[in-house]
Amino acid sequence: MKLAIMQPYFLPYLGYWQLIAAVDTFVIYDNIKYTKKGWINRNRMLRDGEAMTFSLPLAAGSDSLHVVERELAASMDRRKLLAQFQGAYAKAPGFEATLPLLQRIIEHPEQNLYRYVRHSVDEVCAHLGIGTRIITSSDVAIDHELRAQEKVISICETLGASHYVNPIGGTELYDAAAFAEHGLRLSFLRATPFEYPQLGKPFVPWLSIIDLLMFNPLETVQGWLQTQREFI
Repeated sequence: MKLAIMQPYFLPYLGYWQLIAAVDTFVIYDNIKYTKKGWINRNRMLRDGEAMTFSLPLAAGSDSLHVVERELAASMDRRKLLAQFQGAYAKAPGFEATLPLLQRIIEHPEQNLYRYVRHSVDEVCAHLGIGTRIITSSDVAIDHELRAQEKVISICETLGASHYVNPIGGTELYDAAAFAEHGLRLSFLRATPFEYPQLGKPFVPWLSIIDLLMFNPLETVQGWLQTQREFI
């Protein structure tokens, strides 16, 4: 059984969805420290030919809190965030087909950061036809005080995985020999760069999955889950 583990990200780029689609079971960390400079509550869209960051405002909280212990700001204006996407993509060919997905995600009433982002992951997976089983990390019966590679190996063993797949950015974090000692194969997935039309403007890469859906037919994006990637 192939398994991958990642933080919860809000509307991330294609590679995140390729990773989910490439495995049988996907574990999302909820009991991991929230990092301000990460992509848990923000990403990038295209606005007037330029990359623009969008984000979920958070209530004040200690830097030591886990993602599941953080809340969205009470003042978060869901209509304003939705309007940002509408203003950016109203002329895109996939706007009408993608808007209902955005409405279901952004208008979701949950205030907990993890559960709000997890809902968005479930919605996008359903939209893309990804049937991978998704598990919350705190529901896995391991010693959650473990760190890094040891924690990943423990999750793999507990869930009965034989093959762990990680994004290409983790090549220096994990040792194939250590995984092999536990009967686990280790692979890395890399999203291969490619371009698509963005209203005649110079192409801006690595934007949110929403950008791909706004400018391409759903069937095309579904195909890219399998084709625009490579395993190392």
